[in-house]
Amino acid sequence: MSRTALIVIDVQESFRVRPNWQLVNHPDIAERVDRLVRAARDKGDLVVWVLHTEPGTGGAFDPAEGQVRLIDGLEPLPGEPVVTKTSHNAFTTTNLQQLLTQHGVGEIVVCGIRTEQCCETTARVGSDLGYDVVFVTEATATMALAHWSIRDEASVEEILADPRTLTAEQVAERTEYALAGRFATIRTLDELTGVPVSS
Repeated sequence: MSRTALIVIDVQESFRVRPNWQLVNHPDIAERVDRLVRAARDKGDLVVWVLHTEPGTGGAFDPAEGQVRLIDGLEPLPGEPVVTKTSHNAFTTTNLQQLLTQHGVGEIVVCGIRTEQCCETTARVGSDLGYDVVFVTEATATMALAHWSIRDEASVEEILADPRTLTAEQVAERTEYALAGRFATIRTLDELTGVPVSS
């Protein structure tokens, strides 16, 4: 019988030091993820922690800047793998697939930051690699998304003022539409933890 692994993606301080964190849909993402982590540990599932790094960039994802660490309140247990990646998905630049194979994992549960970026991409690649993928949108976080033509230089105020901007809720909904029935099964926090989410 194959095991399940909870993949915790990029729930790191790097995001909280950027101006667009004020646009995040789930500022309590660490608490949401912690619920999944506790439930996974109780079931004997593997918990894998993933951190995104951009070495040498001098930005929030450069390990030298000190923000590439889990958000306060999240702590891997001894024996829980922590992998660092440099690509959007958690597989391409890491030994994640090898780790999952070693532990007999056939199903992955995806949570973390950002919903439509690293989380969705990991779900898609995981599905293509043959894993059964569960995507817990409630335990992912993202921000309002500016139109591609203004994204690089836009301030938070400009992003909010632009009628083409997608809200974080719209981004999450589009991710669910793209993944469901193709790459992943969408599940709620309550379904996976058995504990109602506080609103």
